Amino acid sequence: MALLINPRNQKAIFGAAALFLVFLLFVLTPSPMSKLQSEVIADITPQDTTIAPQDTSFERVGGIPLADEEETVPHDATPVINTNENGESYIDGTAAAELDTTATPAIKEFGVEPLGGAAHADSKTSKTHSTAAATSTIGSSKADKSSNKPFYDTAEGAKAAVADKNSKSSSAASKGKSGSSKADQKSSSSSSLSSSSADISEGKIAGCSNKEEYVVMIDAGSTGSRVHVYKFDTCFSPPKLLNEDFEMLKPGLSSFDTDTKGAAKSLDPLLEVALKSVPKDKQGCTPVAVKATAGLRLLGEEKASAILKEVRRHLEDDYPFAVVEGEGISMMDGSDEGVYAWITTNYLLGNIGSSKKTPTAAVFDLGGGSTQIVFEPVDGEQMIEGEHKYEISFGGRDFTLYQYSHLGYGLMQGRRRINAAVITNALEKKVAGLTPLSELEAKDESATAKVTIQHPCLPPGVSATNVKVEMDDKKTSYLVNFESPAKSEDDPLAKTAATQCRFLAEGVLNKELECESKSCSFNGIYQPSLRHQFLPSSDMFVFSYFYDRLQPMGMPLSFTLEEMKDITNLVCAGSSYWKQYLVQPESIKELEEEPMWCEDLSFMTSLLHTGYDIPLNRELRTAKKIEGNELGWCLGASLPLLDKNSGWTCKVSSAN
Repeated sequence: MALLINPRNQKAIFGAAALFLVFLLFVLTPSPMSKLQSEVIADITPQDTTIAPQDTSFERVGGIPLADEEETVPHDATPVINTNENGESYIDGTAAAELDTTATPAIKEFGVEPLGGAAHADSKTSKTHSTAAATSTIGSSKADKSSNKPFYDTAEGAKAAVADKNSKSSSAASKGKSGSSKADQKSSSSSSLSSSSADISEGKIAGCSNKEEYVVMIDAGSTGSRVHVYKFDTCFSPPKLLNEDFEMLKPGLSSFDTDTKGAAKSLDPLLEVALKSVPKDKQGCTPVAVKATAGLRLLGEEKASAILKEVRRHLEDDYPFAVVEGEGISMMDGSDEGVYAWITTNYLLGNIGSSKKTPTAAVFDLGGGSTQIVFEPVDGEQMIEGEHKYEISFGGRDFTLYQYSHLGYGLMQGRRRINAAVITNALEKKVAGLTPLSELEAKDESATAKVTIQHPCLPPGVSATNVKVEMDDKKTSYLVNFESPAKSEDDPLAKTAATQCRFLAEGVLNKELECESKSCSFNGIYQPSLRHQFLPSSDMFVFSYFYDRLQPMGMPLSFTLEEMKDITNLVCAGSSYWKQYLVQPESIKELEEEPMWCEDLSFMTSLLHTGYDIPLNRELRTAKKIEGNELGWCLGASLPLLDKNSGWTCKVSSAN
């Protein structure tokens, strides 16, 4: 047949064959970088995801899986490392499983089934509220992910390649080539989201000009107190937020226990900020309120009431502000805390306060003593009746919200629960010398621990000394040293640290408790499904401790839960991985100074995924501020106080 082929065609065929052979040789020969990448992955990825039995293994305690149970959630043992066009390594939050490109971009499934169970339906009636409407110049915004650097060491390109893997690969590659400048890295740590829309204020009141009013709100939290001084222009309907001054201090009111005068005086530095922020001629007609949250509630009603009574006396006798009567100085109900945070977030985003029916964001607040969830279900009217159902009117619109405050599941309480589970396991194993503290010993701040216990939430080679652990009965406590079961990162036990810690974190959520409805979150509490009852296109905001723990690790302001799990695994893997894959030097310092960071991140990830049932690939957003205004419940609680009939009267006549 070759004799019948035109000689010119023969040359073309032979040339094509030669090129094909060269192509095969290129494809089949591994590059040095791909070989190095494979070695790194093999080095940090367990050969077997089953946790091998060991002397330090954790038996089931309150829902904690046995140490030799297989991990049921895939891709969770260690970070997955990829390489970009420039040969740079980065941690891929989605590489372990291909995204379903046919799904809605904001909520693609990873094949993880919704966590079932029923729910606790409260028989009490739902709450209905009318909240004074207000707004600001912020408007709604979607944070530009490209402006916020990720924790990956290839800067913007790596994050773009991970987050938009299937739909924006060409754009990601072009960004990846540019690398990151020092200015870019600085912008990555910005805690404030910016707005891209116009002023959402609907109109100025005719004949009104320059009518400025102030509100002072003090947040008495479990770990510290914070003051927010808000300045509004009430010539707008709804009123416009002009400025916020913010300051915080530690410790919180609850740390003073029975020292009521000391607790009240501890607020003086915050009140000095208010005195400087509010003009003297406005101070007498500026309402001040103090709202205590979960930390003070945990002290007990008698001690908490005594502290708040002294705080009220101190404000009324020693400061010029108009103290709000009744609930103005009080322990805030957990439901109000969450709803006010929802109002703050959506108000600053421009989702509420105008006549436009804009979809609203869900909020997840994580304090020290409690965590709150608030969102607007798709069919809120069909929600089971109970205290979780919260109806409000704001800016001419009616909203039916689901809200719940999980007391005892804030970050510090979550850490306490995990540590208590570790102590319980040690007691069952009859660890020598492990005895509870006496009442006198429990008050001795200088006491030193005599017993060392292995804690799977500590990275290899890390220890924590003189840790006081309060047990679930709130009466018994222990003083111990904790150490990692893995002596080094080469220790086989280091390979399962993240998995063991996650098992502990999931165990304290009590997912196995029976519920009375078809949908629940954790601890037997009813919750409409976020997978089916919340718009996929709507934002989910996580803040407070979520922000405080993630941002030092270089996480961007927008990320998936899968990426959050990856950074958790990286933190739990040990110091050599911190130094290799964390861009910011400050991140290393944070991890070296706080041995419980792996535990905290594991609890947070478990709370969002296992507790609230948020899909792994769901995009989350976080921020400390929006256009310079702090997120949290304080702004939402301050807005109603602009109403002169909201429970306060001027101490002196206002100059205006």
